[in-house]
Amino acid sequence: MNIIQEKSPKTAELKSAVTGAVVSDEKNKHLSELVGEDLKKALIGTWQLVSYQVELQETGEFIDAMGATPRGRVIFTPDNWVAFNLEGSNRTPAETVDDHLELLNTLVAYIGRYRIEGNQWVTSVETAWAPQWVGTEQRRTVTVDGEFASVITPWRKMPNWGGGKMSRSIIRFRRAH
Repeated sequence: MNIIQEKSPKTAELKSAVTGAVVSDEKNKHLSELVGEDLKKALIGTWQLVSYQVELQETGEFIDAMGATPRGRVIFTPDNWVAFNLEGSNRTPAETVDDHLELLNTLVAYIGRYRIEGNQWVTSVETAWAPQWVGTEQRRTVTVDGEFASVITPWRKMPNWGGGKMSRSIIRFRRAH
């Protein structure tokens, strides 16, 4: 796991981009907020993972928790199912118990029914790699910009990184073809 030494200015940039706020500078002027049924229509289909970073709330540091070349997909169906499976870089078959444990640290996977609330998708988790997520609701703020979707999670304690401290994930997807 690599720690990227970046502080809060990037946080404001990411939050603006991901929450769909209309930003005044020229570079981000094209971003606009999709909500409700428009957001659902934009999300339906298969999305390929591009990047996955974790921000630690306490320090503002960004962790490259899934490595430099993570892979995975998220699939949204028209009848409100979502399947989310992401894995870290350089995973190899496990040979020992410790190897199996390490593989769990580079995995995020869940399936459930989703609904759209404003600019967020909310999943009622039915199955997950982490049993403590089953029966919970997972909320994600999302901005769709053409072929890309930017996602940010609320602050929370992840079961597989952050050392039990509050963190949030910043995730980028590209529409799969």
